[in-house]
Amino acid sequence: MTAFALSNRTDDFIPEVFRRLFQAPVLATPFAENEIRIDVRENDKQYLVSAEMPGIKKEDIRVSITGNLVSISAEVNKNQEEKEGNGNKVLVKETFHGSISRSFSLAHEVDRKGVEAKLKDGVLLLTLPKRDSDAGHLIPIQ
Repeated sequence: MTAFALSNRTDDFIPEVFRRLFQAPVLATPFAENEIRIDVRENDKQYLVSAEMPGIKKEDIRVSITGNLVSISAEVNKNQEEKEGNGNKVLVKETFHGSISRSFSLAHEVDRKGVEAKLKDGVLLLTLPKRDSDAGHLIPIQ
C-alpha cells in the first residue's frame, strides 16, 4: 500500500468523524411529543378551543375550568406490545407514554354551566361561554 492510498483513506475518515459529531440528534423535533397544541377563537359570547389529542380516548381526557383558567390533561398510551421472535428490531422509538397537560388563561371568566366538550377525529373541541361580568358596569355618582 502506498503512502498516497493511506492518505486518501485517512482524509475520508476524518471528515466522517466530525460530520457524525456535529450531526443533529435523530430524536430532535420542533415540538415536544407531549405538548398539547391549541387554537383559541373568540366572539362576543364565547371562546372556541381546538386542542389536538390524536390517539387519545375521551375517557382519558380531563378538562377543568376555574374562573378564566382552562386546564386540559390526558393519559397517553401509544406504546404497542412488541412480539418476540418476529425478526424485527427497534431502531428508533418516538412513541410517548405518560401524562400531558396544558393550561391557559382567557380574558373573561367562563360560564361553566354552558360549557360543551366534544372529541372528534383526534381534536378536542371546547365551547366556553363567557360569563357576564359586572366589572364593566358604571356606577352613577350622586
